[in-house]
Amino acid sequence: MSKPSAAVIAALKQFASCDIGDALVQLKVPYGGFLDGISMWSPERQAGETKICGEAITVKMVAADDTVAPKTAKHFCDFNEDGKIMYISQPKGMYSACWGGLMTTRARYLGTLGVVVDGRFRDVLEHREMGFPVFAREQSILGSGGFTRASEINVPVQFKDGLWVNPGDYIVGDADGVVVVPAGQMAEVVDLCEKRKAVDDKTFEALRQGEPIGEAIKRLR
Repeated sequence: MSKPSAAVIAALKQFASCDIGDALVQLKVPYGGFLDGISMWSPERQAGETKICGEAITVKMVAADDTVAPKTAKHFCDFNEDGKIMYISQPKGMYSACWGGLMTTRARYLGTLGVVVDGRFRDVLEHREMGFPVFAREQSILGSGGFTRASEINVPVQFKDGLWVNPGDYIVGDADGVVVVPAGQMAEVVDLCEKRKAVDDKTFEALRQGEPIGEAIKRLR
């Protein structure tokens, strides 16, 4: 699969997670690519203008007592890369964190745009102090030691039935939520978002002029 062009990547960054999710629904991507339950915790709690958009580096975590699953050659945080986003898949139901302030410090040094945790994190004030974008399900006061460990890097990880996050997919996160865009469909997503924006602009203008919303939607959408 070829990497999306620089122009397509730049165009995708213009759109909000909601716009992209609507486009993915039209393309029949499961759940519109919406990573349900994951939200922004830093640098603010679901507020502000922060948005991350970048290629995913995936991390598959397993229970610490799993002696069968592979092991990583180095700490998973050291796999972060400049301009990318780390996506961590934690075993379901874990009450421990798998991301904390030390990891944010290292990720920032490596130029990572942010982290998305399908699970828990801790040290919320440390991330906010560093201004580092953290998206996750929930918090915890417990570290990963004795609970989970990293097993594989840059492998497909399942979010829920039918929805996967693959290395090289693009992740967009903002105050509304997080969406994953299959790399092979980015050009289609951008095209649909651009068309929808043109319609939305006309609809907003009609509403500002006093047109009833039902009529405006019927006429323009």
